Amino acid sequence: MSDWGRVDADGNVYVKEGDGERLIGQWVTGGDAAEALAFYTRRFDNLETEVDLLEKRIEAGTVSPDDATKAVATIREQLVDAQAVGDLASLSARLDKVEPALGELRAKRKAEREQRTAEATEAKTRIVAEAEKIGAGQDWRNGADRLRALLDEWKALPRLSKSADDELWHRFSSARTAYTKKRKAHFGEQSVRRDEAKKIKEKLIEDAEALSGSTDWGATSGAYRDLMQRWKAAGSAPRNVEDKLWKRFRAAQDVFFQAREAANVAQESEFAENATVKREILVEAEALLPIKDLEATRRAWHDIADRWEAAGKVPRDQIKELEGRIRAVEKAIRDAGDQEWKRTDPEKSARADDMITKLEDAIAGIEADIAKAEAAGDAKKVKSLRENLESRQAFLEIAQRTASDFS
Repeated sequence: MSDWGRVDADGNVYVKEGDGERLIGQWVTGGDAAEALAFYTRRFDNLETEVDLLEKRIEAGTVSPDDATKAVATIREQLVDAQAVGDLASLSARLDKVEPALGELRAKRKAEREQRTAEATEAKTRIVAEAEKIGAGQDWRNGADRLRALLDEWKALPRLSKSADDELWHRFSSARTAYTKKRKAHFGEQSVRRDEAKKIKEKLIEDAEALSGSTDWGATSGAYRDLMQRWKAAGSAPRNVEDKLWKRFRAAQDVFFQAREAANVAQESEFAENATVKREILVEAEALLPIKDLEATRRAWHDIADRWEAAGKVPRDQIKELEGRIRAVEKAIRDAGDQEWKRTDPEKSARADDMITKLEDAIAGIEADIAKAEAAGDAKKVKSLRENLESRQAFLEIAQRTASDFS
């Protein structure tokens, strides 16, 4: 609670007015009452600051009587049902005291208008000095606008005596002319650079369009990044063609990246189908456990493992789960084999050797098929065969490790 307001238990905020109080807002129930009062007190402070500023501007004569009258009306309107905590009545009283001062301000402004002719000499001298400074500089972006503004300011001032006015005008006009000549020369050089940038960017567009049909997603993505860096380094082409060049350059990239996205979507769809197949295979694999007939289980496992690898890749977010489940089955079969090995070492060794021979034969056959597919230019078949080869090689490594355990 403060001297000028309070917050009740329901979060309602009140300000004191006369002998009563007025509801001005509601704070979050259970919130900090002090924070609520501080918030509405700051609103009062803002109103008080506006009154302070208006009083000072009127006292200093830096505001017109009309503007001051409007400001008083605006603040009075803000005080009506103001959602603020503070001595609102005191602000109204201060505004009442301000209004008589406006008459004095009007009289002061009349006297100031009578002095403007004398002040015009000082103002025009200042304008000339600034124009000469701009004319000697190289602010091509803002200088021309500033000189136009100074010219408008000059025209708004009253004329001096003919000789004094002509002398100042000659200096002002000479500064503008010198600046304009240098600015034209600068933009002439810039035009040459922009034309060169146009040629560079047209060549970059040709390169981008030539790459747009590529399906080498990784390398081509890197090539487009390099083209983009070179595009930025080339600078700006003439304004009337820069946007058109950019649209062509961007369009070539869009063709490639949209194709890449479509390929990724298709691949994800393919991977999702692969995952469905692998889940069906998992049902068969997990049905092998617990192992009752190790040899029958192994035979079934070999077929399952082949079909598993042939099923291809799956979406990344399913790899851990699916691989974890199939490897659990594989481990169970391997562990069972280890136990059997302890009992029948020679037999196990022979079977491992037989498995190695079969895998080696199979690998040799796949490698031959890969060579044929590569010679035929069948990239899709090469990819499929290589995935199968990696699977067989992985099983060969397992079989070789198992055989080494028998030696």
